[in-house]
Amino acid sequence: MFREMMMLMMVSLILVIFVMVGVAFFTLLERKVLGYIHLRKGPNKVGFTGILQPFGDAIKLFCKEHVYPNVSNYLLYYVCPVFSLFLSLILWMLMPYMSGMFNFNLGLFFFLVCTSMGVYTIMLSGWSSNSNYALLGGLRAVAQTISYEVSLALILLSFVFLVGSYSLLDFFYYQMGIWFMFFCFPLCNVWFVSCLAETNRSPFDFAEGESELVSGFNVEYGSGGFALIFLSEYSSILFMSMLMCVFFLGSGLNSFIFYLKLIFVAFMYIWVRGTVPRYRYDKLMFLAWKGFLPLSLNFLFFYLGLKIFF
Repeated sequence: MFREMMMLMMVSLILVIFVMVGVAFFTLLERKVLGYIHLRKGPNKVGFTGILQPFGDAIKLFCKEHVYPNVSNYLLYYVCPVFSLFLSLILWMLMPYMSGMFNFNLGLFFFLVCTSMGVYTIMLSGWSSNSNYALLGGLRAVAQTISYEVSLALILLSFVFLVGSYSLLDFFYYQMGIWFMFFCFPLCNVWFVSCLAETNRSPFDFAEGESELVSGFNVEYGSGGFALIFLSEYSSILFMSMLMCVFFLGSGLNSFIFYLKLIFVAFMYIWVRGTVPRYRYDKLMFLAWKGFLPLSLNFLFFYLGLKIFF
Protein backbone atom coordinates (compact mmCIF):
# COMPACT_ATOMS: atom_id res chain seq x y z
CA MET A 1 0.00 0.00 0.00
CA PHE A 2 2.81 2.41 0.94
CA ARG A 3 4.66 1.64 -2.31
CA GLU A 4 1.51 2.32 -4.32
CA MET A 5 1.01 5.65 -2.55
CA MET A 6 4.64 6.64 -3.22
CA MET A 7 4.24 5.60 -6.85
CA LEU A 8 1.11 7.76 -7.19
CA MET A 9 2.91 10.71 -5.60
CA MET A 10 5.85 10.34 -7.99
CA VAL A 11 3.60 10.07 -11.05
CA SER A 12 1.62 13.16 -9.93
CA LEU A 13 4.81 15.15 -9.40
CA ILE A 14 6.21 14.18 -12.81
CA LEU A 15 2.86 15.05 -14.43
CA VAL A 16 2.79 18.50 -12.77
CA ILE A 17 6.40 19.20 -13.84
CA PHE A 18 5.64 18.27 -17.44
CA VAL A 19 2.45 20.36 -17.43
CA MET A 20 4.49 23.34 -16.20
CA VAL A 21 7.08 22.86 -18.96
CA GLY A 22 4.23 22.47 -21.46
CA VAL A 23 2.69 25.75 -20.24
CA ALA A 24 6.07 27.50 -20.61
CA PHE A 25 6.47 26.44 -24.23
CA PHE A 26 2.79 27.07 -24.97
CA THR A 27 3.34 30.75 -24.05
CA LEU A 28 6.29 30.79 -26.46
CA LEU A 29 4.13 29.20 -29.18
CA GLU A 30 1.45 31.83 -28.57
CA ARG A 31 3.88 34.73 -28.85
CA LYS A 32 5.43 33.27 -32.01
CA VAL A 33 2.06 32.59 -33.71
CA LEU A 34 0.65 36.01 -32.76
CA GLY A 35 3.87 37.55 -34.06
CA TYR A 36 3.49 35.91 -37.47
CA ILE A 37 -0.22 36.82 -37.55
CA HIS A 38 0.85 40.46 -37.01
CA LEU A 39 3.55 40.10 -39.70
CA ARG A 40 6.42 40.45 -37.22
CA LYS A 41 8.88 38.14 -35.51
CA GLY A 42 8.04 36.75 -32.09
CA PRO A 43 10.68 36.36 -29.35
CA ASN A 44 13.93 35.45 -31.15
CA LYS A 45 16.80 36.75 -28.99
CA VAL A 46 17.00 34.50 -25.88
CA GLY A 47 18.57 31.20 -26.93
CA PHE A 48 18.25 29.67 -30.40
CA THR A 49 15.22 31.39 -32.10
CA GLY A 50 13.93 32.41 -28.65
CA ILE A 51 13.58 28.86 -27.29
CA LEU A 52 14.69 29.93 -23.78
CA GLN A 53 12.38 32.97 -23.62
CA PRO A 54 9.78 31.33 -21.28
CA PHE A 55 12.48 30.54 -18.70
CA GLY A 56 13.78 34.11 -18.92
CA ASP A 57 10.25 35.42 -18.32
CA ALA A 58 9.73 33.08 -15.36
CA ILE A 59 13.02 34.10 -13.69
CA LYS A 60 12.24 37.78 -14.25
CA LEU A 61 8.72 37.50 -12.81
CA PHE A 62 9.66 35.52 -9.70
CA CYS A 63 12.70 37.71 -8.95
CA LYS A 64 10.76 40.99 -9.00
CA GLU A 65 9.88 42.73 -5.74
CA HIS A 66 6.44 41.75 -4.47
CA VAL A 67 4.32 44.83 -3.76
CA TYR A 68 0.81 44.71 -2.37
CA PRO A 69 -1.87 47.40 -1.87
CA ASN A 70 -2.03 48.79 1.68
CA VAL A 71 -5.81 48.51 1.91
CA SER A 72 -6.05 45.01 0.43
CA ASN A 73 -7.26 41.96 2.32
CA TYR A 74 -3.71 40.66 2.73
CA LEU A 75 -4.31 36.93 3.38
CA LEU A 76 -6.88 36.38 0.61
CA TYR A 77 -4.84 38.54 -1.77
CA TYR A 78 -1.86 36.20 -1.30
CA VAL A 79 -3.69 32.87 -1.17
CA CYS A 80 -5.97 33.25 -4.23
CA PRO A 81 -3.31 32.92 -7.00
CA VAL A 82 -1.78 29.88 -5.24
CA PHE A 83 -5.18 28.22 -4.85
CA SER A 84 -6.03 29.02 -8.48
CA LEU A 85 -2.88 27.27 -9.72
CA PHE A 86 -3.49 24.35 -7.34
CA LEU A 87 -7.02 23.83 -8.75
CA SER A 88 -5.89 23.97 -12.38
CA LEU A 89 -3.09 21.46 -11.69
CA ILE A 90 -5.19 19.02 -9.66
CA LEU A 91 -7.54 18.77 -12.67
CA TRP A 92 -4.74 17.01 -14.57
CA MET A 93 -5.15 13.96 -12.32
CA LEU A 94 -8.16 13.21 -14.52
CA MET A 95 -6.02 12.17 -17.50
CA PRO A 96 -7.36 8.74 -18.52
CA TYR A 97 -4.19 6.65 -18.21
CA MET A 98 -4.37 3.10 -19.51
CA SER A 99 -2.45 1.99 -16.40
CA GLY A 100 -5.37 3.05 -14.20
CA MET A 101 -3.36 5.47 -12.05
CA PHE A 102 -6.07 7.97 -11.12
CA ASN A 103 -8.87 6.59 -13.18
CA PHE A 104 -11.74 7.39 -10.91
CA ASN A 105 -15.20 6.41 -12.10
CA LEU A 106 -16.75 9.80 -11.32
CA GLY A 107 -14.15 11.81 -13.25
CA LEU A 108 -16.69 14.12 -14.92
CA PHE A 109 -18.12 15.12 -11.53
CA PHE A 110 -14.61 15.89 -10.30
CA PHE A 111 -14.04 18.10 -13.35
CA LEU A 112 -17.25 20.07 -12.75
CA VAL A 113 -16.47 20.54 -9.05
CA CYS A 114 -12.93 21.83 -9.70
CA THR A 115 -13.98 24.24 -12.45
CA SER A 116 -16.76 25.57 -10.22
CA MET A 117 -14.23 26.17 -7.44
CA GLY A 118 -12.08 28.16 -9.87
CA VAL A 119 -14.78 30.86 -9.92
CA TYR A 120 -14.15 31.66 -6.24
CA THR A 121 -10.44 32.29 -6.76
CA ILE A 122 -11.15 34.85 -9.49
CA MET A 123 -13.91 36.52 -7.46
CA LEU A 124 -11.87 36.69 -4.24
CA SER A 125 -8.68 37.85 -5.94
CA GLY A 126 -10.68 40.69 -7.53
CA TRP A 127 -12.41 41.57 -4.26
CA SER A 128 -9.39 41.28 -1.97
CA SER A 129 -7.32 43.71 -4.09
CA ASN A 130 -9.74 46.45 -2.92
CA SER A 131 -9.60 48.14 -6.31
CA ASN A 132 -12.68 49.08 -8.36
CA TYR A 133 -11.19 47.86 -11.61
CA ALA A 134 -10.20 44.52 -10.08
CA LEU A 135 -13.65 44.07 -8.51
CA LEU A 136 -15.41 44.81 -11.80
CA GLY A 137 -13.14 42.37 -13.65
CA GLY A 138 -13.78 39.72 -11.01
CA LEU A 139 -17.56 40.15 -11.20
CA ARG A 140 -17.51 39.96 -14.98
CA ALA A 141 -15.41 36.80 -14.91
CA VAL A 142 -17.72 35.15 -12.35
CA ALA A 143 -20.88 35.92 -14.35
CA GLN A 144 -19.25 34.69 -17.56
CA THR A 145 -17.81 31.50 -16.07
CA ILE A 146 -21.04 30.53 -14.30
CA SER A 147 -23.07 31.14 -17.50
CA TYR A 148 -20.89 28.93 -19.68
CA GLU A 149 -20.52 26.22 -17.04
CA VAL A 150 -24.22 25.50 -17.55
CA SER A 151 -23.75 24.63 -21.24
CA LEU A 152 -20.57 22.66 -20.44
CA ALA A 153 -22.43 20.62 -17.82
CA LEU A 154 -25.30 19.89 -20.23
CA ILE A 155 -22.89 18.75 -22.95
CA LEU A 156 -21.21 16.46 -20.42
CA LEU A 157 -24.63 15.09 -19.46
CA SER A 158 -25.32 14.30 -23.13
CA PHE A 159 -22.14 12.21 -23.13
CA VAL A 160 -23.10 10.55 -19.87
CA PHE A 161 -26.33 9.37 -21.55
CA LEU A 162 -24.44 8.27 -24.68
CA VAL A 163 -21.55 6.49 -22.97
CA GLY A 164 -23.39 5.46 -19.81
CA SER A 165 -20.43 6.27 -17.56
CA TYR A 166 -18.72 9.18 -15.77
CA SER A 167 -15.23 7.75 -16.35
CA LEU A 168 -13.02 9.37 -19.00
CA LEU A 169 -11.48 6.01 -19.90
CA ASP A 170 -14.77 4.82 -21.41
CA PHE A 171 -14.55 7.57 -24.04
CA PHE A 172 -11.52 5.75 -25.45
CA TYR A 173 -13.41 2.47 -25.85
CA TYR A 174 -16.49 4.13 -27.35
CA GLN A 175 -14.47 6.04 -29.97
CA MET A 176 -12.52 3.10 -31.38
CA GLY A 177 -14.86 2.95 -34.38
CA ILE A 178 -15.80 6.60 -34.96
CA TRP A 179 -14.89 9.88 -33.25
CA PHE A 180 -17.66 11.69 -31.43
CA MET A 181 -16.76 14.81 -33.44
CA PHE A 182 -18.54 13.34 -36.49
CA PHE A 183 -21.43 12.13 -34.36
CA CYS A 184 -21.92 15.36 -32.37
CA PHE A 185 -20.43 18.10 -34.55
CA PRO A 186 -22.63 20.99 -33.27
CA LEU A 187 -21.82 19.99 -29.67
CA CYS A 188 -18.13 20.00 -30.57
CA ASN A 189 -18.38 23.61 -31.74
CA VAL A 190 -20.40 24.66 -28.68
CA TRP A 191 -17.86 22.94 -26.41
CA PHE A 192 -14.95 24.78 -28.02
CA VAL A 193 -16.59 28.21 -27.74
CA SER A 194 -17.67 27.46 -24.14
CA CYS A 195 -14.08 26.48 -23.32
CA LEU A 196 -12.90 29.82 -24.70
CA ALA A 197 -15.37 31.61 -22.43
CA GLU A 198 -14.64 29.33 -19.46
CA THR A 199 -10.91 30.05 -19.58
CA ASN A 200 -11.46 33.82 -20.11
CA ARG A 201 -9.76 33.78 -23.51
CA SER A 202 -10.19 36.03 -26.52
CA PRO A 203 -12.74 36.90 -27.88
CA PHE A 204 -14.36 36.55 -24.43
CA ASP A 205 -11.57 38.04 -22.30
CA PHE A 206 -13.79 40.57 -20.51
CA ALA A 207 -12.20 39.84 -17.15
CA GLU A 208 -9.02 41.40 -18.56
CA GLY A 209 -10.58 44.10 -20.74
CA GLU A 210 -7.53 46.37 -20.73
CA SER A 211 -9.34 49.05 -22.78
CA GLU A 212 -11.81 49.70 -19.94
CA LEU A 213 -10.61 47.76 -16.86
CA VAL A 214 -6.79 48.10 -16.99
CA SER A 215 -6.16 44.32 -16.96
CA GLY A 216 -9.18 43.37 -14.85
CA PHE A 217 -9.13 41.21 -11.72
CA ASN A 218 -5.33 40.80 -11.70
CA VAL A 219 -4.57 44.52 -12.04
CA GLU A 220 -2.99 44.76 -8.56
CA TYR A 221 -0.92 41.59 -8.92
CA GLY A 222 2.72 41.81 -9.93
CA SER A 223 5.73 39.47 -9.90
CA GLY A 224 4.91 36.05 -8.33
CA GLY A 225 1.15 36.56 -7.93
CA PHE A 226 0.71 37.55 -11.56
CA ALA A 227 2.91 34.62 -12.67
CA LEU A 228 0.75 32.14 -10.72
CA ILE A 229 -2.51 33.50 -12.20
CA PHE A 230 -0.90 33.39 -15.66
CA LEU A 231 0.26 29.79 -15.14
CA SER A 232 -3.16 28.65 -13.92
CA GLU A 233 -4.90 30.21 -16.95
CA TYR A 234 -2.57 28.55 -19.45
CA SER A 235 -2.67 25.24 -17.59
CA SER A 236 -6.49 25.36 -17.84
CA ILE A 237 -6.25 26.03 -21.59
CA LEU A 238 -4.06 22.96 -22.10
CA PHE A 239 -6.36 20.88 -19.89
CA MET A 240 -9.47 21.97 -21.81
CA SER A 241 -7.67 21.10 -25.06
CA MET A 242 -6.88 17.66 -23.63
CA LEU A 243 -10.55 17.17 -22.62
CA MET A 244 -11.72 18.18 -26.07
CA CYS A 245 -9.41 15.54 -27.59
CA VAL A 246 -10.73 12.94 -25.13
CA PHE A 247 -14.40 13.78 -25.80
CA PHE A 248 -14.43 14.44 -29.54
CA LEU A 249 -11.19 13.39 -31.24
CA GLY A 250 -10.79 9.75 -30.21
CA SER A 251 -9.08 9.39 -26.84
CA GLY A 252 -6.07 7.00 -26.82
CA LEU A 253 -3.47 8.62 -24.56
CA ASN A 254 -0.89 5.99 -25.45
CA SER A 255 -0.59 7.22 -29.07
CA PHE A 256 1.59 10.08 -30.31
CA ILE A 257 -1.26 11.31 -32.55
CA PHE A 258 -3.30 12.20 -29.45
CA TYR A 259 -0.71 14.79 -28.39
CA LEU A 260 -0.52 16.23 -31.91
CA LYS A 261 -4.31 16.70 -31.75
CA LEU A 262 -3.91 18.35 -28.33
CA ILE A 263 -1.34 20.80 -29.74
CA PHE A 264 -3.65 21.58 -32.67
CA VAL A 265 -6.61 22.34 -30.36
CA ALA A 266 -4.36 24.55 -28.20
CA PHE A 267 -3.15 26.27 -31.38
CA MET A 268 -6.78 27.03 -32.26
CA TYR A 269 -7.05 29.05 -29.01
CA ILE A 270 -4.17 31.22 -30.24
CA TRP A 271 -5.57 31.36 -33.78
CA VAL A 272 -8.90 32.67 -32.46
CA ARG A 273 -7.08 35.26 -30.34
CA GLY A 274 -5.14 36.53 -33.34
CA THR A 275 -8.09 36.77 -35.74
CA VAL A 276 -11.37 37.46 -33.87
CA PRO A 277 -12.17 40.86 -32.30
CA ARG A 278 -13.46 41.04 -28.72
CA TYR A 279 -17.14 40.28 -28.28
CA ARG A 280 -19.57 42.65 -26.56
CA TYR A 281 -20.47 41.69 -23.00
CA ASP A 282 -24.26 41.63 -23.43
CA LYS A 283 -23.81 39.56 -26.61
CA LEU A 284 -21.73 37.09 -24.60
CA MET A 285 -24.54 36.58 -22.09
CA PHE A 286 -27.11 36.41 -24.89
CA LEU A 287 -25.04 33.69 -26.60
CA ALA A 288 -24.83 31.67 -23.37
CA TRP A 289 -28.47 31.80 -22.29
CA LYS A 290 -30.39 32.22 -25.58
CA GLY A 291 -28.05 30.31 -27.90
CA PHE A 292 -26.03 27.56 -26.24
CA LEU A 293 -28.45 26.64 -23.45
CA PRO A 294 -31.41 25.71 -25.75
CA LEU A 295 -29.07 23.96 -28.20
CA SER A 296 -27.34 21.82 -25.56
CA LEU A 297 -30.71 21.02 -23.92
CA ASN A 298 -32.14 19.87 -27.26
CA PHE A 299 -29.14 17.64 -27.88
CA LEU A 300 -29.41 16.30 -24.34
CA PHE A 301 -33.00 15.16 -24.97
CA PHE A 302 -32.07 13.89 -28.44
CA TYR A 303 -29.29 11.62 -27.11
CA LEU A 304 -31.47 10.53 -24.21
CA GLY A 305 -34.15 9.53 -26.71
CA LEU A 306 -31.57 7.67 -28.83
CA LYS A 307 -30.34 5.77 -25.81
CA ILE A 308 -33.86 4.79 -24.71
CA PHE A 309 -34.87 3.84 -28.28
CA PHE A 310 -31.86 1.60 -28.93
